[in-house]
Amino acid sequence: MASFTMRSMLSVFLVAALLTPGCRKKETENVIKVGEIGSMTGAEATFGLSTHEGVKLAMDEANAAGGINGKKIEVISIDDQGKPEEAAIAMTKLITQNKVVAVIGEVASSRSLAIAPIAQQYKVPMISPSSTNPKVTQIGNYIFRVCFIDPFQGTVMARFALDTLKVKKLAIFRDVKNDYSVGLADFFKETLLAGGGQVVADQSYSAGDMDFKSQLTAIRTAEPEAVFIPGYYTDVGLIVRQARELGLTVPLLGGDGWDSPKLTEIGGAAMDGTYFSNHYSEEDKSPQVVSFIEKYKKAYGIVPNGISALGYDAAMVLIDALKRTKSSSQEDLRNAIAETKNFVGIGGKITMDENRNPVKPAVVIKVQDGKFRYTATVEPK
Repeated sequence: MASFTMRSMLSVFLVAALLTPGCRKKETENVIKVGEIGSMTGAEATFGLSTHEGVKLAMDEANAAGGINGKKIEVISIDDQGKPEEAAIAMTKLITQNKVVAVIGEVASSRSLAIAPIAQQYKVPMISPSSTNPKVTQIGNYIFRVCFIDPFQGTVMARFALDTLKVKKLAIFRDVKNDYSVGLADFFKETLLAGGGQVVADQSYSAGDMDFKSQLTAIRTAEPEAVFIPGYYTDVGLIVRQARELGLTVPLLGGDGWDSPKLTEIGGAAMDGTYFSNHYSEEDKSPQVVSFIEKYKKAYGIVPNGISALGYDAAMVLIDALKRTKSSSQEDLRNAIAETKNFVGIGGKITMDENRNPVKPAVVIKVQDGKFRYTATVEPK
């Protein structure tokens, strides 16, 4: 996917200069500064790049339509290289030096957990496109997201295993160093057990490992009817390949961390017949999704994935709130985001609940012949 990376990197504009420090004040320039933090490079670069493209598409549309009350939106994007410590530095820089009114980011829960306390401290609204760990928005009332959360995602995949695949004996293979993976595994396990299922093995690995055969052999020995692997595509592709090589032929399931064009590049044909939960499907024929895909293909030459859709939705929710905010104060902007109701996003209608999490559906995707095929939509109760 070298061409994907090169094309995407051209669209990333990083901070080139610092503004003179000073007290937060009403914008005097004819721009509204918005920050973006993402993994533009590093092991999970496709997450950051896909998100960035979605954000940029939304912001370009808003500016072409006249901006916000005549002011153009300027997005200042910083690459955190997939490192929590770099993300924290970026957040402080955007707030104290660049004077942004809000920040979009991060993608990964571990990095959102590193930057959310800083946004809360300075009372600058932060909207994560795709951090699903519940702890992210629990940090404070200035922290939002536009994706569903792991308790819902875990429930979706556990119910899919029990009700659709008709399996009850499952194994779990989690990344112990990843807040996203650990949390999602726990919620999946809770729902599975409550539904009469059984966890016959619960194995672990660490992101970046290359050999998973010992754990997969233990899982195979436990004779599960399916295996839940709530990791990121960077590891999942290798895990699935090695699982199939060891003769583990049962269905393999995962979460939205699988959503990357590199998943099938890494996993190859071994990915066929696997399932994962996601935020949208390119096969959705709703007008907003069809229009989004057309605009995205025109801008970038490829079909957007779910991470791109979430970047677009995060930016659109912020744009909508900026249009509705009653003043230039951070508190009024925060309140406008919190009041988001029935906003038509690419991943479904978004209504912020009292914990600043959206009430929205999930979809289940099947990987087949290298393609991500729509299987089902699951609405929140």
